[in-house]
Amino acid sequence: MERETLEVDVLIVGGGPAGMSAALRLAQLQNAHGGAPLAIAVLEKAREAGAHMLSGAVLDPSALRDLVPDFIEKGAPLAAAVHGDAVYFLTRTGKLKFPITPPPLHNHGNYVISLNRFVKWLGGLVEAEGVDVFTGFAASELLFDGAALVGVRTGDRGIGRHGERRPTFEPGVDIRAKVTILCDGVRGNLTKSLVRQLGLDEGRRPQLYAIGIKELWEVPKDRLRAGSVIHTMGYPLKMEEFGGGFIYAMPDGVISVGFVSGLDYRDPMFDPHVTFQHFKRHPLVASLLQGGQMLRYGAKALPEGGWHTIPRVYADGVLIAGDAAGFLNSMRLKGVHLAMRTGMLAAETAFDAVRAGDVSSARLAAYADRIRSSAVRRELYPVRNVHQSFSYGLLAGVAYSGLSLVTGGWWFRDPMPAHAGYERMARLADYYKDARPDPDATVNPVKIDRQLTFDRLTNVHYSGTRHAEDQPSHLIVHDAEICRTRCRQEYGNPCVRFCPANVYEMVDAGDGAPPGTKTLQINASNCVHCKTCDIMDPYQIIDWVPPEGGGGPQYEGM
Repeated sequence: MERETLEVDVLIVGGGPAGMSAALRLAQLQNAHGGAPLAIAVLEKAREAGAHMLSGAVLDPSALRDLVPDFIEKGAPLAAAVHGDAVYFLTRTGKLKFPITPPPLHNHGNYVISLNRFVKWLGGLVEAEGVDVFTGFAASELLFDGAALVGVRTGDRGIGRHGERRPTFEPGVDIRAKVTILCDGVRGNLTKSLVRQLGLDEGRRPQLYAIGIKELWEVPKDRLRAGSVIHTMGYPLKMEEFGGGFIYAMPDGVISVGFVSGLDYRDPMFDPHVTFQHFKRHPLVASLLQGGQMLRYGAKALPEGGWHTIPRVYADGVLIAGDAAGFLNSMRLKGVHLAMRTGMLAAETAFDAVRAGDVSSARLAAYADRIRSSAVRRELYPVRNVHQSFSYGLLAGVAYSGLSLVTGGWWFRDPMPAHAGYERMARLADYYKDARPDPDATVNPVKIDRQLTFDRLTNVHYSGTRHAEDQPSHLIVHDAEICRTRCRQEYGNPCVRFCPANVYEMVDAGDGAPPGTKTLQINASNCVHCKTCDIMDPYQIIDWVPPEGGGGPQYEGM
């Protein structure tokens, strides 16, 4: 097959905060040092910059201040400066406000933002510097020359549902680069492949994840002052489960409300989406949303394992930055500034390496040195065991988190023992003993009224998700027979619960199958790209890969 080839000096895969910050920093270095101009390109799978961006979000502006010192004058879309924090422990119907906000949750000097609008703004700055930003192109494959990464291949377009070439078929493009910076987000398909092929996670602890589910609401303008930040723990989670809620107020009565659930729970019947609906029914949250209107919906996985789970972030011809590598502070509930900072450090390393004509692993190791001597390590190392401590329960996790503020994260065993989330999920027979539930049941159902609480399909509609129907599924289940047999018997098909978008359904097999026999149906067009299935499937037989370029959610204002 004839493929077009594009040659660049530095290729950035992923146009999120890490990728856009890397691109902008490269342009700044070029302007400052002169010389032969570098060819820089950003590859982004969404239809437009920021379209797939979802976060709470409260922004620590430290990295932004270094990258764009005059960000206020340049119109950075900062919705509201934080003016007050509150933390609550929730019971089923009551609340207990923390008398003192824990220091990691102090947000004075930070901003409530829409990450979608923020990244769109960053993209505008990048394009103004003459950097090529290719939106609607999904990178599907790594290109190697021996052990060295030399670029990526974009996905073919115009492939039919059954793999046939339609009349509109266009082969993907090979984009070859001296240095590729992978910023493909949480559980990014290329980073996942690179780490496995090169063993970049050797000697590291397994990454731990959470899923954040969020809705954007419009309520009466005097309901909650813009810049208010509320965090919760407790209900509706059990004491053994990790997570909590957030409510961030923006101007004009717009509120971000969401819930984060750790993807290391033991109960195979746990349902993050149902948990979020219960959270909204709590009197504290319901009173804020009463009479309002839900505007948008989305979901995204979060890499919460911390310092000891970050893989080696360099190899021949490649660097990894942002959420793709796991740079997130789960104690502060922040990662945007760390994504930006690591993107900037990756750009500085790539710039020096390309100019020196040496893009070997030995040269690019300077990136890890930069990270170790930067604010990134100073922030992440003291909280390196925080998420792991919650595997012993809420009380143990809170106690250790408080202690870490004094000890700098020290513990008797460092790193603290940890297991991948999918390994912690218990089998139905072990968790429920004699009270084993029906796999098709909801253990803790919630009333859906479509005013405060919503079913998955309604929520997906509000995510703006759009995929071409006639294309191969981008959710690859390598052995669907396991879903029908072993998984149904052992775990009760948890994919139908941990997916927040109704992608996975167990439906009647029909065609002469014994009564009651179920088979897996994949509704790939519902996918909001959260990656939870790739992370949490107990058999690890699901791979999330990008759909045809441009497909996915449209997180306007999120």
